[in-house]
Amino acid sequence: MNTSELDLRELLSFKPRGGAISFLGQRMYLTDLFSHGLQQMELCRTLGPEITQSIIVRAGFSKGWLVAERIKRQMPDAWAEARKGKLGPLLCSMYGFGEVLSSQRRDGIQATPLVETYFISLYEAEQHLRMHGLSNVPVCWEQIGFASGYVSNLEGRTVYFIEDECQAKGDSYCHLRGNYLEKWGAEITPYLPVYSGICNETVAAQLADVLRSDEALPRNMQDKINLSLKLTSIEDGYPVSNSYAMRSLLEMAINVAKVPTSVLITGESGVGKEKLVQYIHKNSPRSDKPLVAINCGALNETLLENELFGHVRGAFTGADCSKSGLIEAADGGTLFLDEVAELSPATQVKLLRVLQEKEVRRLGDTETNHVDVRIISATNKSLEAAVEAGEFRQDLYYRLKVIELNIPPLRERTEDILPLSRYFLMKFNQELGKNHTGFHYKTADLLLSHNWPGNVRELVNAIERAVVLSAGPQIMPEDLPHEIRDTLCLPSVAGDIRALHEVEKDYILAVLEKLDNNKTQAAEKLGMSLATLYRKLKEYGALQIAICSWLYSIAAILPGV
Repeated sequence: MNTSELDLRELLSFKPRGGAISFLGQRMYLTDLFSHGLQQMELCRTLGPEITQSIIVRAGFSKGWLVAERIKRQMPDAWAEARKGKLGPLLCSMYGFGEVLSSQRRDGIQATPLVETYFISLYEAEQHLRMHGLSNVPVCWEQIGFASGYVSNLEGRTVYFIEDECQAKGDSYCHLRGNYLEKWGAEITPYLPVYSGICNETVAAQLADVLRSDEALPRNMQDKINLSLKLTSIEDGYPVSNSYAMRSLLEMAINVAKVPTSVLITGESGVGKEKLVQYIHKNSPRSDKPLVAINCGALNETLLENELFGHVRGAFTGADCSKSGLIEAADGGTLFLDEVAELSPATQVKLLRVLQEKEVRRLGDTETNHVDVRIISATNKSLEAAVEAGEFRQDLYYRLKVIELNIPPLRERTEDILPLSRYFLMKFNQELGKNHTGFHYKTADLLLSHNWPGNVRELVNAIERAVVLSAGPQIMPEDLPHEIRDTLCLPSVAGDIRALHEVEKDYILAVLEKLDNNKTQAAEKLGMSLATLYRKLKEYGALQIAICSWLYSIAAILPGV
């Protein structure tokens, strides 16, 4: 997932009955401002404010550094975009520090700060105002520590933040500035005792063992917190659509809906052609009239003509009474012809007359009936190719295709995959009486990596299956169909272009994870020797972690160990 696709529901996990909460795979616990403030007050009373501030800043530095390292390892696509300055503010908001008003990232070469951020409602400022009133000095200690640790990891060199404006002092906002340690002038001097020598290198060394043990041991899959996401849609009557292609298409559909022009909707099977027809009808002046749909490929020629045009009594054996067809039933409204390419030549001629003359003749009748009907047709085939092959009338083709709307396949609009997945998750929760609240981030990666040959229809079926089979509130990778589980989460080209050796590393590690760390199979699949694979793993620093994981798995199945 890249930065724009990150969602709190994929990163935060929680068991509704309590027990364990984790964020980015890191164990968390809930607290409140009052309890946190009391703890800080006791520390100040016992150790003094200077030592307390240093402890909180240093702990925040380690926390920010560790969060950055976890994202670097678990979400390389998001990390590749981190230098643009969007990921840090998003993480601060997700952690509940406060609301980011603006954040600007520079190159750090000039006299201006490397990072400059304006916050409101930072929890430390609010905590101080509630418990102590106005302060004489800035009080957002954990925030400057967290920002310093995060950016230090990102830059690979020590960065310190200071706070020169704070809402706890009565300022309008909290203003934080960060810069490389060597770039700070005298302004950083009062903060040096607070940071007390903590730097990128010392924290990296201190947390190395934590990270190794974290990766070596099997992860405890937690359940996700219920965020009470309401089942809504961005567009009235249409599921969420974040991609530029779909938003442009829906904007065009709105304009088309206002007039009774014939529309041809094209696209692969499962992209949602009928849903778009419903959207057009709902937003048209005909919305209070019927929308009548028929699949032209589901009936033979005789039955289809009878359904479309109707018949009079005695038109054929068994026609004991007259019956109006679907065209008349749609009078004043919209007729949707799905799989229109399957129409027979004879039916095509009759449909052309309806379009040209605005009248319909029932089977066996000599009279015609005037109809005011808008025709929207759809196909997953090329009507132009059918015309060239002599299988479809050219004049009817042009009549149907006054306006053509092509729905792109889901694989070409990956921005829609996760929003649609969340939409359908909540939909099936309501329909099936379930309480699944989101996707594990690895599940989200699988959804993004799958090619979706069945498009939205396949996605709907996959989410429904997961909702039915999932044992806990969080949708895990094993809840998905095997064809999606077997998808390798390949690095995307979103954001900054990455070096080839980084892409190779991510791919090799993904193959190993997919094959349960079986190096012999991985080497065979990758087309390299086992010795080459071991050499690369040693370069990545992953060999020791893999050995620890293997030893742990052996110990877990031996009795008494």
